[in-house]
Order: sequence, then structure tokens, then C-alpha cells
Amino acid sequence: MRISGITIPNKQVPYALTALYGIGLSRAKAICASAKIDVTKRADDLTADEENAIRKELETMKLEGDLKREVTGNIKRLKDIGSYRGSRHSKNLPLRGQRTKTNSRTVRGNVRRTMGSGRRKESKT
Repeated sequence: MRISGITIPNKQVPYALTALYGIGLSRAKAICASAKIDVTKRADDLTADEENAIRKELETMKLEGDLKREVTGNIKRLKDIGSYRGSRHSKNLPLRGQRTKTNSRTVRGNVRRTMGSGRRKESKT
């Protein structure tokens, strides 16, 4: 089954719908409830009518490319107006108040690796 250019995996329908960008598990279960589809059914076992009901529900939502475009547009707007969140986005740092002294080391490029024994292994020559 393909929806908006994405191949849906053969899992239970709510879990299969999460393959689409913009649909999490709770939204997928709500889609199944509104389309009156059993949540234990697998994606390959859906009838054509059930697939069309899911597609009809998804048409009302912003998904995939449109949603990604909107998110990147929002981030660009934050950067352009010079907000604090925009500057954190441009520096690739956490922007919701998390501490950065001990956490987010890999994002900052401050990766500390353990030394091990401190001795180099002798080369066999």
C-alpha cells in the first residue's frame, strides 16, 4: 500500500501509518477510529474501501513535504527576526532551556572519550 509516495510497511495499521512524516501513534489511532478500521488489522489485509477511507482522512492533514516545508519556514523566520531560538537553531544547540555544560556534548563537538589503560599497544615488528 502506498500513500502520498510512501510505501506503508506490513504492520498493524496504526504502527504502519507512523511511517508517514507528521503522523505519530496517537494520530494514527485517531485516523483508524474515524475511518472505522480495526487497529489489530495489518496494512496488507486492508480492503480497497478501507484504504480509501484512510486516504480521505489523510487529505485533511498537512503531511510529508508540506509539513517539512512549513517547519523549515518557521525555523527560517526565527533566524531572520534574530530571536534567541533562531540563534540556537543556527548554532545547532538545544533551544528549550536544557543545560549544555554536561549534556549535548556531541552536538557541541566536545566528545570526551575514555583513555582506557593509558598505554599504547606494542606493535609487532
